[in-house]
Amino acid sequence: MDKLKIATAQFEHKSADKAYNLAVIERLAKEAASQGADVIAFHECSITGYTFARNLDKQQMLAIAERVPDGESTRQLIAIAARYDIIILAGLFEKDENDNLYKPYICIDKNGLIAKHRKLHPFINPHLTAGQNYTIFEIKGWKCGILICYDNNVIENVRTTKLLGADIIFMPHVTMCTPSSRPGAGFVDPQLWQNRENDPISLRLEFDGMKGRSWLMKWLPARAYDNAVYVVFSNPTGMDDDQLKNGCSMILDPFGDILAECHTFDDSFVTAILTPEKLIQAGGNRYLNARRPDLYRDIIGQQHEPTQKVVWLHSDNS
Repeated sequence: MDKLKIATAQFEHKSADKAYNLAVIERLAKEAASQGADVIAFHECSITGYTFARNLDKQQMLAIAERVPDGESTRQLIAIAARYDIIILAGLFEKDENDNLYKPYICIDKNGLIAKHRKLHPFINPHLTAGQNYTIFEIKGWKCGILICYDNNVIENVRTTKLLGADIIFMPHVTMCTPSSRPGAGFVDPQLWQNRENDPISLRLEFDGMKGRSWLMKWLPARAYDNAVYVVFSNPTGMDDDQLKNGCSMILDPFGDILAECHTFDDSFVTAILTPEKLIQAGGNRYLNARRPDLYRDIIGQQHEPTQKVVWLHSDNS
């Protein structure tokens, strides 16, 4: 494998405004391509917006959802990729021929759809159907996987994606700055965002504290380290419906070290060069080879009824 230059982006999307969001995606993709990036990754539901969907009924969801790859947004992404010769990953809501609804994240290039991953653990809207498959594909000789937001909190999903061959896992999110049972969690006051030019320090303290980045650092580097994979984390910044998101899109290497991270409040991206040598040098590669599945195959595979509790669907501002 040759070196690969990847960009991860963050921007403040507009709910249900695909034209606006695609225009931002195009602008950032153009700039990343001009800097030599082979790939640019955007956040979960970056084309459609995300949290606003918690209030939609099925007919409203069907109206915002599209077929993939035949829908207009996918066609526009392919045109953008062709215009700037860059691979693009972005998310939206999908409907199939039977009006089943999904939340996919797609990878496209100038020739069309490369891969589509349907979120395994969707919950923003009760009409969404869970995906049933892991997703492995190639970008310029690199084996890649996709896990969307909550998919990554179930550690078996990350290990499985690695065992299926992934060298890079794209992890698009809309996360942080929401209530939880963990200490220090909660919403960030939208007024801090509105006043960010006059008082950036107060906003940064919230974004980087336990409501935001400090929580992310408890687990995201471990996913990369334990599995000896590159992780491409993408997250929006600014207002997502009535909730504020803190960005900090980043790229981590197989040692769990951050290679590049977005630090501004602006629509932006960062790039990093991925080298294949680290996949073998990282300790996680040794741990994978030392596994003894005979000890725990039946334990991990035992019957289990999944539950998923979500406590942050509504903020005080809704």
